[in-house]
Amino acid sequence: MGPLLPLSHTTPDGAKSYESEIPQFGLGVFLANGPDCKQAVLWALDAGYRHIDTARAYDNERQVGEAILESGIDRSEIFVTSKLRRFHAVGHEETIHRCKESLENLGLEYLDLFLVHAPPKDPYHRKPTWQGMEECLETGLVRAIGVSNYGAHHLDHMRSYARYLPSVNQFEVHPWLQRPGLRAATEAIGAIPEAYSPLARGKKLDDPVLSSIAKKIGASPAQVAIKWCLEQGCITIPKSTNKNRIEENLAALNLDISPVMAEISSLEDNFVSGWDPTAEP
Repeated sequence: MGPLLPLSHTTPDGAKSYESEIPQFGLGVFLANGPDCKQAVLWALDAGYRHIDTARAYDNERQVGEAILESGIDRSEIFVTSKLRRFHAVGHEETIHRCKESLENLGLEYLDLFLVHAPPKDPYHRKPTWQGMEECLETGLVRAIGVSNYGAHHLDHMRSYARYLPSVNQFEVHPWLQRPGLRAATEAIGAIPEAYSPLARGKKLDDPVLSSIAKKIGASPAQVAIKWCLEQGCITIPKSTNKNRIEENLAALNLDISPVMAEISSLEDNFVSGWDPTAEP
């Protein structure tokens, strides 16, 4: 399963509230649909994964829930993240309603982590949407709340209205997009950075420099990229629907990349592989 990280929400007076733990390593299911999604989650849970990251926008919450039930593993042992779809992030009541819908889709009584998938397009909706997230937290629908794809300026503005600051900010991070500034801004509000697309959506796995680095330590390029994200203190959720890859990714936890850390860090080239709302107003 890998390390557990302490999870909490910083309040305006600097205290920590709603403390829990999150597995630092997990399975992402973006673009995993139907039976492929369910099977991938079953393989992952069987291999030892205990953190599954889904979203309403992925249209696979039902498959994730079915796999969790079918696995036979006690619910308390599995950390489940889902997300409020961006065009559903339009206010307090809508946020609570959509949270309950995600729970119904998953067949669960609570979420371990619920994220706003991206800053609401209309800045007017950001405060009431977060207030709805806070109510989900206070009423026990979720154990923790956070955000995804928020830039440093979005996080800073949350200080003006949040009673509980986010516990997590999830955004694209990998050796070619290292984002030390956004990681620092996330940590400054008491949140943990979470790396999605740690493999740059597969677009950089044929990078000859990465391949050379991986060969030096007897690992796969994917394992090197994953372990680099973990070493930065990021929660890391590579996506795969391939059984061998799921197991290979998990094995990255035991990899020692210290001899090649400087070489990996030199790969930075501001490569954004997909969607990036962090720079939006």
